[in-house]
Amino acid sequence: MTDTLPDRLSADPNSPFYNEELLNRGVGIRFKGVEKDNILEYCISEQWVRVTVSNTVKRDGTPMTMKLSGPVEAYVKENTEETK
Repeated sequence: MTDTLPDRLSADPNSPFYNEELLNRGVGIRFKGVEKDNILEYCISEQWVRVTVSNTVKRDGTPMTMKLSGPVEAYVKENTEETK
């Protein structure tokens, strides 16, 4: 499998942009030059990310999210445990 990531990816299983295989490999996101770990969805071409808002949930139990605009970089995380 190549290290090319899709333009848009979501961690929500109900989303049409969800890809379990890629998420299991490990996808890292840099938003405005800072690595983030609370990204629920991203779109590189439209330059936005959807982040979870603390531990807040909606009435249906899904996490509350907020859409932020700015430069987005996605990359495949290196598996450091295999190199040890």
